[in-house]
Amino acid sequence: MTDILIIGGGIAGVSAAARMSAHASVTLLEAESALAHHASGRSAALYEPHYGLAPVVELSLASGDYFRSLPNVLSPRGMMIVAKAGEDAPFEHDIAAMNLPEISVAEARATVPILNPKVVTRAAAADHAWDIDTDLLLQTFAREARGNGAQIVTGARVTAITKTPQGWQVETTAGAFSANTLVNAAGAWVDQIAVMAGVQPLGFQPNRRSMARIPAPGGHDVSRWPMMFGCGETWYAKPDAGALIVSPAEEHPMDPHDAWADDMVLAEGLARYEEVVTEPVTRLMSNWAGLRTFAPDRVLVIGRDVAQASFFWLAGQGGYGFQSSPAASQLAADLIAGHAPSAPASLIAALSPARFA
Repeated sequence: MTDILIIGGGIAGVSAAARMSAHASVTLLEAESALAHHASGRSAALYEPHYGLAPVVELSLASGDYFRSLPNVLSPRGMMIVAKAGEDAPFEHDIAAMNLPEISVAEARATVPILNPKVVTRAAAADHAWDIDTDLLLQTFAREARGNGAQIVTGARVTAITKTPQGWQVETTAGAFSANTLVNAAGAWVDQIAVMAGVQPLGFQPNRRSMARIPAPGGHDVSRWPMMFGCGETWYAKPDAGALIVSPAEEHPMDPHDAWADDMVLAEGLARYEEVVTEPVTRLMSNWAGLRTFAPDRVLVIGRDVAQASFFWLAGQGGYGFQSSPAASQLAADLIAGHAPSAPASLIAALSPARFA
């Protein structure tokens, strides 16, 4: 019997295990043979705290001090948005939402020389975006959890969940586990876990996002290029280990599964990227996909279930899981322990599952 049983070994579950294990006994269950196999392991790995709806931005900004306290987790990247003729409205919306000052196309090309001046009509850029070393962050949280005595069990796919007088009994492929409190951090599978536990699902939707790695365009050194977005998030490109990751930035609803890239969707996204650059895509080095899971209002859900208080939601991270994880996990730990959270009441309410009641 443990105090807290966490289902899900992505960044949400592992960061929660680190925080909660400081005050309680914790066991974390991950279905796969390694942590962060699904969405967390396929992240674009960017800390852009102005990205997302207001509660997401508030969580991400609140995570900044933690990121800056860890050596080598963040490294400078920067961010740029470009627009073509006729895209003024979405461009202005994006740069206002993400606090990006407009720059000239010539200035943009000085940083990213492959931008096509015959196509790109406007650009905006800022330096308030950083690469996240996602593996280092994940291992930092896992090491903290284990150091606090937490048990992390991989290869433990949940097969049944039963409510007991003491709390919960969870059957898995690695054996049976029991706990007073059950934390649902199962990513794309959160509603399925809720149904297994006899808890009303909240309507989470996993959405596929595909990515391709291409060689550095034109042989350029891309290491200092910013992450680039087409306005309206119709594509993005990000330097990665001497190459470039390009995504069509699609959101295609899917059932929970081990996602893979769609060739046609990738081709369409690469074509949108190619429209604004002078270097064609000649080959793909690799491709993959992940599922970004959102609540109906696209804001994270953090809090006790309204009908079943010993069932705790830590779900709906969407594309913001890594960048919000320090503040999200601390809030979850505070709420479970009964400590006064540092987060304001308005944010706690915006994240609470009670908003769907």
